Amino acid sequence: MGRGGISEPVVLAVDHGTSGIKAALITLGGEVRDFAFAATPIQFLPKGGAEQDPDDWWNALVAASRELTGRHPDAEVRAVAVSSTWSSTVAVDRDGVALMNALTWMDSRGAPYVKKVMKGTVNVAGYGVGNLLRWVPRTAGGPTLSGKDDVAHALLIKHEFPEVYARTAHLLSSKDYLNLRLCGEVAGSPDSMMLFWVTDIRDLSDVRYDDGLIRMVGLDREKLPPLRPSASILGTLRPTVAEELGLSGDVKVVVGSPDHQSALVGSGAVRDGQGHLYVGTSSWVQCPVRFKKTDVLHSIASLPSAMPDRYQAVNEQDVAGGALAALADLAAPLAGLGGPAEDRFGVLDRLAAESRPGAGGLIATPWLNGERTPVDDPHLRGALVGLSTTTTAGDVARAVMEGVACNTRWALGHVESFAGTLFDPLRFVGGGARSDLWCQIFADVLDRPIHRVVDPMQANARGAALIAAVALGELQFDDIPDRVPVDQHFHPDPTQRSRHDDLYGAFRDLHRATKGWFRKRFDRSAHS
Repeated sequence: MGRGGISEPVVLAVDHGTSGIKAALITLGGEVRDFAFAATPIQFLPKGGAEQDPDDWWNALVAASRELTGRHPDAEVRAVAVSSTWSSTVAVDRDGVALMNALTWMDSRGAPYVKKVMKGTVNVAGYGVGNLLRWVPRTAGGPTLSGKDDVAHALLIKHEFPEVYARTAHLLSSKDYLNLRLCGEVAGSPDSMMLFWVTDIRDLSDVRYDDGLIRMVGLDREKLPPLRPSASILGTLRPTVAEELGLSGDVKVVVGSPDHQSALVGSGAVRDGQGHLYVGTSSWVQCPVRFKKTDVLHSIASLPSAMPDRYQAVNEQDVAGGALAALADLAAPLAGLGGPAEDRFGVLDRLAAESRPGAGGLIATPWLNGERTPVDDPHLRGALVGLSTTTTAGDVARAVMEGVACNTRWALGHVESFAGTLFDPLRFVGGGARSDLWCQIFADVLDRPIHRVVDPMQANARGAALIAAVALGELQFDDIPDRVPVDQHFHPDPTQRSRHDDLYGAFRDLHRATKGWFRKRFDRSAHS
């Protein structure tokens, strides 16, 4: 996809997601000029495993970047900045070589080890009270019992792959692994290392590892990378990498941020009281806050952002757009829908538009991989409830869209309560925002104005580029809202208010009615 010549300096922004690497050329003011994509496979394993080969990430990064630099050989690339999936973990040796597949943010096999660490004599929601008193004041939270945090991945490697752990020089987040390959420097950032849950974040100007928490978890301090600010320069491209990417050897590599934090910046919602909704494979509701607080029951905490003076609060659901992707994959052979996935999404979108709000009474739950927030429950599963002889394909497609929106409404309420404000409007980014229908469904189900930003799929990449612009001294974070324009507004339809309230109530009732059955049926200790 070409967009003409590029006459001003740009950042090569790398958006590493679950399905692949998107590379984009973005100006220092946040304007997306061109992008390219290369897919990466994922391997699902028994008992909650979800792995990817780090070499596949790198090969995709090179392929997408080279495609761009080939189309724009004269572009002045000032820096490379990576946004990458949060809580995907790589063990590397002293030469920076990955010792095994990366454990992605969906991998929950480390849950038993986290539960053992966090259990106490007196427990609240599975957490020992003493452990909560140790963790929460320092980290604003603690390892989630789902086993999907970096700390759980590290413990899985230590206990089930001891030979790998013994050879491990550094346990890195995916962003920091890609940075290592780009410039040869080992570093983490306060936001990328947060889900190891061993950093003291009480002072954002001095985030540091806590040796007491490291001992309690049972990790080795020397395996954790040094911490550097997200909006800072890590190094320059390795000469061989510069040649491989088609770039000059003086291009800087920015420390950067994970996907959540990059999307916050790329959405433009960086000011107090502003919130954004992201829908990709997963989804989240997120906002910046200036205070440190914790909601233990709903897994919300003030966590480091890319901004040095602001935390972020977020509630993430595991599968959102991924539920629609799963439907597309299932429906394709049944309906003869060949061709690229993009075409299948378009078909589902058109079918859903033929169904009325409420999807003929059909309710879909999007918990295809369990759930982490607003409830932390790995046993939940997706379901279609209410199928009848009158159910249409459009009803099924719309029910999936509405089910994701209902789960988002559940999360939204907790994040707004945490932040102490209503998000009015709510900025919308990610692949899901491309659908006008889904934008309107979210506006109706959430009862919030939805503002879709320009180039919503490029929010992570745009955020990475804007973080790089701050690191290069070209911008301040407070300049960013004016650099991210809104593409279209979607307002709640008041005539559908009661219908969507009823739908949301039924969705919550369905969770209460089925959570025990799911736990019994999909207990991973009994079912591989």
